[in-house]
Amino acid sequence: MSSENPTVVLVHGAFADGSSWARVIDRLRAHGVDALAVSNPLRGLAHDGDYVASVVDQLDGPVVLVGHSYGGPVITHAATRAPNAKALVYVASFGIDKGESALGSVEGFPPVELNTSLVQHRFPDGQGTDVELTIRRDAFPGVFAADLPADFTATAAVSQRPVAARALTEPLSVEPAWRTLPSWFLVATADNAIHPDSQRAAAERLGATAVEVDGSHAVAVSRPDEVADLILAAVRATG
Repeated sequence: MSSENPTVVLVHGAFADGSSWARVIDRLRAHGVDALAVSNPLRGLAHDGDYVASVVDQLDGPVVLVGHSYGGPVITHAATRAPNAKALVYVASFGIDKGESALGSVEGFPPVELNTSLVQHRFPDGQGTDVELTIRRDAFPGVFAADLPADFTATAAVSQRPVAARALTEPLSVEPAWRTLPSWFLVATADNAIHPDSQRAAAERLGATAVEVDGSHAVAVSRPDEVADLILAAVRATG
C-alpha cells in the first residue's frame, strides 16, 4: 500500500489495554499501514471520546478509527470532533445513537455472562468516590476470551483496565459519526460479553459493511487476520 494510506487509530474497550491490538498491528504493518493504539481512559463517554479526538486531531493526514467493545461508542463520539477521521471500524462493539448509552443499546437482547460477572470497586473522583468495574477473575476466561489459552486468560484477568460504571451508562451527547462516515462492523459470533444479535442489529443500524467471525469478545487477539482484513478494507476504501 502507498504512503498516502490513512493512519489506523485503534481504541480498546473496557477491561483491556492497547496491547490487545498487538497482533492486528503486526498484520497492518506487514501491509504497509501505520497504526497507533490509543490508551482509552475508560472514565466517561464524552471524556474518553474527547481524549481520543485530541489524539486523532494531532495526526497528519486522514485517519481510520477502530473501536473494540466500549471503544465503539468512544470512536462514535471522537470522530465528530476530529475532521481528519474518515472511516469507522467497529469490532465486537456496541453501536449507539444520540441519547443512548452502551448498556442501553443492548437492552432487549438475550442476557450474556458478563451481566452476572462484574465486580464493583471504589475509586477517588475529585472530592468524593465513584464506582468502577472489572470482570470477576474466575469468570474472565469464559466471558472475555473463551477461545484463547489459559495462560493468556490468567494474565489478562489480573491485568484488567477497570471501566468507570458511568462510562457504560452515559448517553451519547452528539450526533453519531456513523451518520456521515462509512462504517465497517465485525460481529464476533461466540461473544459472551456483547450478544452477537445485538452486534448484528448495531451493524444494520449503522449501515455498516459487516462480516461475521467465529470468535470470542477478544476477537482481535484470537482472530487477528480477520480483524486486520476488515480494517484493511476500510483503509483501501478511504485511501
